[in-house]
Amino acid sequence: MAQEHESIRQTPRAAAVAGILFALLLITSEVLIWRYVPSVSTVGATELAQHSRVLAFAMNLRPFSGIAFLWFIGVVRNRLGSLEDRFFATVFLGSGLLYVAMMFVSGALAEAVLVLVTTGPGNLIISGSYALAREEVYRIASIYATKMAGVFMVSTSTIFMQTRVVPRWIAMLGYGLALILLLSASHLNWLATVFPLWVLLISVWILFQVRQSSLQTSQSPD
Repeated sequence: MAQEHESIRQTPRAAAVAGILFALLLITSEVLIWRYVPSVSTVGATELAQHSRVLAFAMNLRPFSGIAFLWFIGVVRNRLGSLEDRFFATVFLGSGLLYVAMMFVSGALAEAVLVLVTTGPGNLIISGSYALAREEVYRIASIYATKMAGVFMVSTSTIFMQTRVVPRWIAMLGYGLALILLLSASHLNWLATVFPLWVLLISVWILFQVRQSSLQTSQSPD
């Protein structure tokens, strides 16, 4: 009986830890980028070269946050099991995978630009490649990835409403924040933190529930 309870607790705990890691790593990366690149649309190659080490570190955090997010998706799906709706489960998984893919692509492009501006910024600017790459990174990360995050939040909130694995208010909050991400016409820095903060909220709540369950189990007779 004790082993069964421990197995039940480990699944949500793994999801919580993965979600917290994802949120903290991605938010740290975003904050570093805001600090040294306040405006992506106007920053010059020289300014990027001056802060290339810090920005490269920020980009290198993203693969690890993506890995943690994939773990979060896998553990949540495993936790839901037969309770999940096939339609929304497909949207949940697809949008999550697309979000990670876009985050990886935009990070790889940004890091490639950083390498080039530190080795030969003149050729990059003259050829127009810098302006093109900058716009590509902006579009992928700030528009397409943000929309996919919104879709993921809608599908996840719907699954949560159906299965009641988290409080109703967290799912409703997810709908509201997703609407902001999906309908936002302009890029604002704080929009990039909406999704990881919501995942962080879910993860902290799951961890709290696991702790409460552990205390109740330890206090109850075998």
